[in-house]
Amino acid sequence: MNNSFTNTARLLWAGLRALLVLTVVTGILYPLAVTGVAQGLFPGRANGSEITSDGKVVGSSLIGQAYDLPLGKGQETPEPDLKWFQGRPRNGLGTNSVNTRYKLILSGATNRSGDDADLIKWVKEAKAAVIKDNSTPDYEVEPSAVPADAVTSSGSGLDPHISPAYARIQVHRIAERNGLSVARVERLVDEHTQGRVLGFMGEPTVNVLELNIALKSLVTRS
Repeated sequence: MNNSFTNTARLLWAGLRALLVLTVVTGILYPLAVTGVAQGLFPGRANGSEITSDGKVVGSSLIGQAYDLPLGKGQETPEPDLKWFQGRPRNGLGTNSVNTRYKLILSGATNRSGDDADLIKWVKEAKAAVIKDNSTPDYEVEPSAVPADAVTSSGSGLDPHISPAYARIQVHRIAERNGLSVARVERLVDEHTQGRVLGFMGEPTVNVLELNIALKSLVTRS
């Protein structure tokens, strides 16, 4: 009886010591070490890849943002503010969208097949809107010039980037709405076009938030 109690107590004490040691190592020392290395070597990424403007944090380079007009009376879906570059459609298309303003409540795509009737309808409507919104009196967007990322969301619905092709078809609208020359806005897009990762991975991209911050600065100076 005494031996059984003694063995049980010894095993419990050994288990408790193991728990305490592992708690200290994996719950305190390891997180502190990882956090310290991250803050020392990659402080920007460790803190969420924050982007600042006028001394204030305005977003992250990893998460897209909406550039919309305030909701009007009776409106449920905001209209895009066309003086800014617009990003990809948010979290799917059509009435199934939940994450309509890049909120981080959830992320995901529609998971519909390419021949789904609703998806085809949404893409056609999005394409017509891109053509209408970005055509100006001296520039008409050709349907064949509308890239895929202008009418489809990314897998997460939170993509902060667009293709250079989508940025360029917005140039004339941006120039007209902000009283800038087309050439200057084109140069702005070129300045904010990021090449392929390591020169060969992925495709060139444009970060919409960074581009719009530069646009705001340009308009202010004009």
